Amino acid sequence: MAPIPRTNADSDGNCWRGIPEIRRDFQSWLRSGLRLAVPLVIGTLVGSCSTLDSINHTLFGGGPTPGQQGYVKGFLGEVVADEPRAALVGKEVLSGGGNAADAAAAVGLALAVTLPSRAGLGGGGACIAYAPDSHTPAHGYPEAITFVSPPVRSVGGGDRPAAVPMLPRGLFFLHLRYGKLPFEFLLGKVDALARQGVPVSTALARDLSLVAGPLFADPAARAIFGFHDAPLAEGQTLIQPQLAATLAQLGVSGVGDMYQGVLARRIQQASPSAGVPIGLADLWSALPSLSSPVIVPLDDDQVAFPPTDGGVGAAAALVALKSRPADPQAAFQRSLAAAARWGAGGANLEQVLHGELAAPAAAPLYPASTTFATLDSDGNAVVCALTMNNLFGTGRMVPGLGFLAAASPATVAPPLLAPGLAWSESRHAFHAEAGGSGQAGAALAAAVALSNSVRSGYPMTNLVPDPGRANVIACSRYLPGSDSSCAAATDPREAGLATGGN
Repeated sequence: MAPIPRTNADSDGNCWRGIPEIRRDFQSWLRSGLRLAVPLVIGTLVGSCSTLDSINHTLFGGGPTPGQQGYVKGFLGEVVADEPRAALVGKEVLSGGGNAADAAAAVGLALAVTLPSRAGLGGGGACIAYAPDSHTPAHGYPEAITFVSPPVRSVGGGDRPAAVPMLPRGLFFLHLRYGKLPFEFLLGKVDALARQGVPVSTALARDLSLVAGPLFADPAARAIFGFHDAPLAEGQTLIQPQLAATLAQLGVSGVGDMYQGVLARRIQQASPSAGVPIGLADLWSALPSLSSPVIVPLDDDQVAFPPTDGGVGAAAALVALKSRPADPQAAFQRSLAAAARWGAGGANLEQVLHGELAAPAAAPLYPASTTFATLDSDGNAVVCALTMNNLFGTGRMVPGLGFLAAASPATVAPPLLAPGLAWSESRHAFHAEAGGSGQAGAALAAAVALSNSVRSGYPMTNLVPDPGRANVIACSRYLPGSDSSCAAATDPREAGLATGGN
């Protein structure tokens, strides 16, 4: 059962404001797994808040409580994702009083259920997070949170080299730094999707049709994604009981259990039998990274990208578009050359963005990724790109745990992870964000989408060049500022969803 969200007595939904030491201690106890003490702690710390909520609920009509859809009145914010049900989960979190980081963590986890071809517990990703308030962790400056899945190195064997699972730790770290609702509450919403089942979306059905043959060579994958030996079709129900149990275990024991607890040992013991061995040493050392983003000035704004191959490629493409806006092909070549040079290591960022680079011999194809973006009514924003390093990763389920192992980046060229966010330093406000996907076109897609949105004030004024795709949120008059100027758009060539508003 999903835990009860925090009760609140003040306007921002946090009844622990002013006592951060107690809040930090409580979060630490939750992560440590000392669950027996939690009811007493809750009663001690938030009893007054619960009392106020109870009185309000009794005397004034019993409206939605914190965490319940409909709790927030007026402008919720915006959510956009490549898979509709995951986007709706994000909107539900915003409607229940969560912020952009809460919604982002929920969308990312939901995509692991609803679009496992491109996101999953076994995979990873990269995000840009922004909070305009100078009292927030980065003092009103964007941060890059990267949780790219490295290759498994501590164990050998197996016919499908795997990557180290990074998604749970990455999203947990994002949420720990910026979120407001309890992480286990978000996990509870998502494990219900896996347990009760979700309709197969257009996006998932399309991916299944592309790789059903090799995917169904794994009996566990065939049992989940097939029906009478045929791939699930759009609208059929996808039920994942083992994945639901794993998500529920993360909610009970904490995300750390997957890296140094019982779940970690189960992964170590079960993965070799599927041909995707993952060692304890790999799990123990799998940590997300927090860093300053790559910044490119654009008109009156600054645009932030993560220091990934795709982020640097998108930054280089944006630099090229600034000088030659009518030549997207040159920006495309620049993005690929910059990504390749940065990925080779030892590169100077200034040289990669502005110096001479050798053009790639041919435009390589990169594996699939998926992107999403969230924005709340206070102007907090998150944009992420996630991947399994291949469609459905290795194509092998980790036995008994219900998730696919991602493909090792040592054996496949990982995708270009290219989320980006534009903000105004002088206004301390959000302007636009975009996630670029579409194999080799991902970096250019993010750059074009952001350039168009910053200069027009609207999302998706024009399609990004093929094969790129984009998900975009923009506020023409910034946020904080005017929430009526905000809108979201998903790429019309795909089957995602943009939702939010009032």
